Amino acid sequence: MAKHKKQFAIIGLGRFGSSVAKFLSEMGYEVLAIDDNAERVQDLVNVVTHAVSADSTDEEAMRALGIRNFDVVVVAIGENIQASILTTLILKDLGVGKIIVKAQNELHGKVLNKIGADKVVFPERDMGLRVAHHLISPNIMEHIELSSDYSIVEMTAPSAMRGKNLRQLDIRAKYQCNVLAVKRDGEMNISFPADEPLCRDDVLVIVGRNEQLTRLEQVYAEP
Repeated sequence: MAKHKKQFAIIGLGRFGSSVAKFLSEMGYEVLAIDDNAERVQDLVNVVTHAVSADSTDEEAMRALGIRNFDVVVVAIGENIQASILTTLILKDLGVGKIIVKAQNELHGKVLNKIGADKVVFPERDMGLRVAHHLISPNIMEHIELSSDYSIVEMTAPSAMRGKNLRQLDIRAKYQCNVLAVKRDGEMNISFPADEPLCRDDVLVIVGRNEQLTRLEQVYAEP
């Protein structure tokens, strides 16, 4: 029997919503894109499976679109916090399996959690964190928050690390962080030899507590 391919609906086609819709489409998923702005819908007509202009705060309109049949619905409504909350309530009421909602701020996020959103995302805040980490250390290519306490960073080997091996650097003992893998020439090696010297373009994938990672970043920050 053919495996069911996840179907996604994206409500709100601003910068965040449309980029999520495009990404999922490129990955080969079925995507329904919804916005009450016909122009935004038009921009995605040839990108996603279906793009429709509808008011997500209208329960009958959502029912008619068969929204409850989608595996995941992402509410990416921009400035209108009231519409975001009302849409989430309607989706919950209609029995949508998984609802992911974009929040404007912490208070909005708390309300969304209370009314039953399965996951609340803060794209502006998270993007700000990535930018901040990049400013602290230009070697930080990616910063992924695992929880409020732990993160994973991808760090290009700074000059102070080059020519040294993982045993000499002893990152675990000095910073209580673990090197999960080393990426070299595009290849990810999760059992990188501890006595192999690091080269200029090597990328270290490191997990740890946020404050320890920040300390590590600051020690190895380059002007």
